[in-house]
Amino acid sequence: MDINKHWNLARSPLGGWPTDGDFVLNQSAVPEPQMGQALVKTIYLSLDPYQWGRRRNGVETVGEVCHGRTVSQVLKSRIPSYREGDIIFNTSGWQEWGLVGEGISEFNYMHPRVIDPALAPISTALGVLGMLGLTAYAGLYVQCQPRPGDTVVVSAASGGVGQNVVQIAKLKGCRVVGIVGSDEKCDYVRQVLGADDCINRKAEHFEALLAEACPEGVDIYFENVGGAVFEAVLPLLNSSSRISLCGLISQYGHDDAASNHARWQQTGADVFSQRSVKIHSLFVGNFVKDYQDQFLREMSAWLESGLIGFREDIWQGLEKAPEAFSAMLKGDNFGKTMVQVGADPTVN
Repeated sequence: MDINKHWNLARSPLGGWPTDGDFVLNQSAVPEPQMGQALVKTIYLSLDPYQWGRRRNGVETVGEVCHGRTVSQVLKSRIPSYREGDIIFNTSGWQEWGLVGEGISEFNYMHPRVIDPALAPISTALGVLGMLGLTAYAGLYVQCQPRPGDTVVVSAASGGVGQNVVQIAKLKGCRVVGIVGSDEKCDYVRQVLGADDCINRKAEHFEALLAEACPEGVDIYFENVGGAVFEAVLPLLNSSSRISLCGLISQYGHDDAASNHARWQQTGADVFSQRSVKIHSLFVGNFVKDYQDQFLREMSAWLESGLIGFREDIWQGLEKAPEAFSAMLKGDNFGKTMVQVGADPTVN
């Protein structure tokens, strides 16, 4: 009998950051697809900060297979939508095998779709050509509407979303300043992604260095981090500046999302009001229907022409998922974090 290994949520998180006791590795029989379903084998598993929020807020319950977007291969199909051998983007979660089709609950708007391996490496469906790329596109391009000459500051600029924001902003003619957590990441953001400057948030006199890098203030701030980084950006915001509030990863180990957002809003309230700052809360699901096709066309063309690059932080083996997840939340990743669960049939 074939065995399906899977990570389940072992308990409701006690607070703070993930620990070994939050997850348990179990195994069960590989499921058999019923009529209208397909059996898929996970190749790549995406690890993202929002997953911790789901667990902290009770969206994901004890005993469930941990949620996660995936790239998988169809091994057995009883549904016309998929042929055996197809590579698909889906939401199998932290497990080796899964089902798609009738009666299988996908995460809200995340409907499976077939991936064309000729377009780009299939792992990019979890990053630059996936929800992270669309998040960057929606937050910067759709919400904040960058203009040539705008100064754009991007926190977590080397991460899965941030690296795309930096490059799209440069394509739109902006001056871009990244914020990251190491000198190595700063070099990458400047030399590879093309940012005009990049500041290490751990550097002595970080606030002064950021102000020096933004002599004409900040027109757009793409918020991934919150906390001390946000407090350093806040006094630099120009009149009628725009913020895309994507995430507050530095706060995810503290309180629930509502409290984090309320605290963030309260911290900036006076500046927001005095300078007519426009705040956009970013939930990528609101943009799938109207912008995904447009995004895929533009991003694919940028990738093909070499105008957009990407970096992935790939861990090997499903057993590494909790460790990789914890490292990503603490900022120890370098690029889009994912786990390679199975062999990639598109790689020779």
